[in-house]
Amino acid sequence: MIDQVIARLKAEVTELGGRVEGAASFATLMQQNALPQVTPAAHVLPVGLTGGSANAATGMFTQLFDEAVGVILTIRGHDQTGGRSLDLTQALIRAVIAAIAGWEPADEIGSFRLVRGNLVSLRAGALVYQLDFSITDQLRIPT
Repeated sequence: MIDQVIARLKAEVTELGGRVEGAASFATLMQQNALPQVTPAAHVLPVGLTGGSANAATGMFTQLFDEAVGVILTIRGHDQTGGRSLDLTQALIRAVIAAIAGWEPADEIGSFRLVRGNLVSLRAGALVYQLDFSITDQLRIPT
């Protein structure tokens, strides 16, 4: 799922200039206490799963669940507070939402919906903002 979201953002959000990575790249930045060198940039991370209603019938267990992914946006404002990046951030947030919300990947049973967005950090001249999206899928396990 993460790879599909990364590919979608690279294809649909030209403002990112292809700078969309996954969890491994994000973990490296966190270990180094660093930010992406070139921004705007995005990192797509698995946020979690939430189980829904389940049914157990003869020979099959089925359960709906929501899978959430987070898109971490980093934008440098080239000022100490990161305030200049606020206008750029609003446009980028809208572009990411337009690319993901309502999108129905072929191997899923639902479409992505926006769950929340929030400011993560505003330091060292950079603004970091997280958007979380969720999609419904289904477990089908033979018993």
